[in-house]
Amino acid sequence: MNLKNQFEQLCSSFTNDHQLTNSLWKEIETKYSEKGRHYHNLLHLENMFSELGAVKSNISDFTAISFSVFYHDIIYDATSKINEEKSAAKAEKRLAELHLDKNKISMISEHILATKSHQKSYQEDTNYLLDADLSVLGKDFKTYLEYTQSIRKEYSIYPDFLYKPGRKKVLKHFLELESIFKTDYFKEKYEAQAKENIAEELRLL
Repeated sequence: MNLKNQFEQLCSSFTNDHQLTNSLWKEIETKYSEKGRHYHNLLHLENMFSELGAVKSNISDFTAISFSVFYHDIIYDATSKINEEKSAAKAEKRLAELHLDKNKISMISEHILATKSHQKSYQEDTNYLLDADLSVLGKDFKTYLEYTQSIRKEYSIYPDFLYKPGRKKVLKHFLELESIFKTDYFKEKYEAQAKENIAEELRLL
């Protein structure tokens, strides 16, 4: 199922207003298709849903997680340090228009904010979201390299002497985590390869 249909289906549990659903989808599509997005785009969302599909039965509220995927990078500016906060605020505003329950909205907001530091959460659903978000780190090295090149393009405003130290800091942060992946499923699937990939990128920087 394509992203648009998936989003429409998600909204259909909360509203019959097709105009509203359509305008919310258009906003998502427009934001994730912005010119500077080489990685944080609609393909990233597709990949996350593909990863999460395999563990759907382990996720207690797949609706909340699905909305979290759609909104987690809706605001993305390479020069900003508060993308996650802005994305969470945007999600809260839009999901209120859909009349989602307040508790569900605040849970979705928490999920989105967790993608900032990628620390293990007491909420297992959040951990699945974080792992899907980082799954590219554990792909084969060719795919991983393409990802690093896309990220570099997103940060093209910065010259190497600024970009490289920043990138190294991010990569070392991942290696210093107890484990990059929080759930058993993703840890088993991607952890070893992710550490190899990151170590290799650090060598290349």
